[in-house]
Amino acid sequence: MKLKKLLTIAALSGVTILSASANAFFGSDDETRLGYLVKQPEEPWFQTEWSFAEKAGKDLGFEVVKMAVPDGEKTLNAIDTLAAQGAKGFVICTPDPKLGPAIMAKAKSYDLKVVTVDDQFLNAKGEPMTEVPLVMMAATAIGERQGLELYKEMQKRNWDVATTGVMAITADELDTARRRVDGSISALKQAGFPADQIYRIPTKANDIPGALDAANSLLVQYPTVKQWLVVGMNDNTVLGGVRATEGQGFDANSVIGIGINGVDAVNELAKSQSTGFYGSLLPSPDVHGYKSIESLYKWVKEDVEPEKFVEVTEVVLITRDNFKDELAKKGL
Repeated sequence: MKLKKLLTIAALSGVTILSASANAFFGSDDETRLGYLVKQPEEPWFQTEWSFAEKAGKDLGFEVVKMAVPDGEKTLNAIDTLAAQGAKGFVICTPDPKLGPAIMAKAKSYDLKVVTVDDQFLNAKGEPMTEVPLVMMAATAIGERQGLELYKEMQKRNWDVATTGVMAITADELDTARRRVDGSISALKQAGFPADQIYRIPTKANDIPGALDAANSLLVQYPTVKQWLVVGMNDNTVLGGVRATEGQGFDANSVIGIGINGVDAVNELAKSQSTGFYGSLLPSPDVHGYKSIESLYKWVKEDVEPEKFVEVTEVVLITRDNFKDELAKKGL
């Protein structure tokens, strides 16, 4: 009997030790753990989102598990890992919106709550998955601000509207890109810019090389235009347009490009000599990081379901004169 009792005690002790080890590795049972998954962790934007997500964790009392998910396989593996660590949910900026159904199926299998940030999930038909809570930039409003700022700078330079064209580099298959560019064009028209001098040109990729190719093909079609306003969905598409104007003989004083994102414009704005890239609209990665995971935490702890769509409208126009100060304010 004594031997049996000793073995029972030893077995129970082993379970206790194992449980303690598991808690040491995964964290205590009463600690709330939430994931924050981003597609490009090397980018300052996402580093700032992480930083402010961690600030929310400190303020509200939960742990943030930061993970990089550059592709579909790593995304689904990350969800497995979070579940194994006892996480209750995660915020994600997906590497591909089309992964939405697979991400949600995996999350539901573990009973994990999901909030998306920056990019909206798409279903199998390519339609937005509006049932998944989303925090993102107000695409139309930010586009409208881009158009307004371009028009204001054009007026400030006393350009002749009759010899000015708008180069609108588009990617209409992406909902965010389409809404930004449409918003910009709408604001320009509303301000009084002639609609027939606004030229749309699609890009194969929302990067500098893709936009450069698109812009070059547009410029040769309108040789009488003397000044250009450059519109695009982000900094890199606008930079590509500006590079094309430089290659075809336009100087910095005859081009105005205003991007969106800010972080991809730093090198350009830091140049000692002015270029046609005038500035960028800097959104709020600090707001995105804090607000998205705060809403997830309240959903987990208080069963307060987040709003399905939260648009962040705060943007600041950064130029060569103020970009260092404004980036510092955001922790970038």
